Amino acid sequence: MTTPHLDSASAESLLAFWRDAGVDACFEDAPVDRTHVAPPPAVKAVTRATASVTPIAATGDALSEARRLAAGADTLEALGLAIAGFEGCPLRGMGAKQAVFCRGNPEAEVLVIGEGPGAEEDERGQPFIGKAGRLLDRMLAEAGLEGRVFITNTVFWRPPGNRTPTAAEQAVCAPFVERAFALLKPKAVLLLGAASAKSVLATDEGIMRMRGQWREWRLPEGAVSAPALPTLHPAFLLRQPIAKREVWADLLSLAARIEADG
Repeated sequence: MTTPHLDSASAESLLAFWRDAGVDACFEDAPVDRTHVAPPPAVKAVTRATASVTPIAATGDALSEARRLAAGADTLEALGLAIAGFEGCPLRGMGAKQAVFCRGNPEAEVLVIGEGPGAEEDERGQPFIGKAGRLLDRMLAEAGLEGRVFITNTVFWRPPGNRTPTAAEQAVCAPFVERAFALLKPKAVLLLGAASAKSVLATDEGIMRMRGQWREWRLPEGAVSAPALPTLHPAFLLRQPIAKREVWADLLSLAARIEADG
């Protein structure tokens, strides 16, 4: 088979096309799965070290106490105080410095839910203030959503080594997340990452399947509901910038939905 000749001008044009499409590497000697992001060695070591202390299930007493405290909070400020005083989440005793509840507009139209605080958030007491948070803020502003969001997480204490919170840890914090939803009554909910989407929507679906698809989040008693949109976590975008296009499309869909609802 004859290989077609490619002049330098055509080659430069083709390379520019792939560069603009987000390609950042040429073919190598062996195939490389660029969608896989291996955790750094330190995270692997922490995960192994803390495996024995990771709870398997939320205790009934802790969950009952979380429900009692959440139900007694009549404002978001009171809910933050209730969370700070809650001792039933195992993460509280795994090295976290403080509870990290929220930041943003307490009258926001959009409730944003991530998975859990990281090191910088644990230090300063607010969610999404590190690199991932700054990226999230920029993208929200560009989509016309600046000042229109209230941001929280599925758990309020930093997991050791920034690992993903377990389902049990999320379950014991869920009454507080649900109470924030009930108090805020947002027009829409943005779910950042697989851990958040799976916990809130009670599903085992992968984030790539859910991403960009509107779902409904309705509290068990049925009094509060809102459309919920799963998307990729901004921390993932820092590792895979090409995925920003998908998240940007999701944010535009969110902004359009908010405007359509008046």
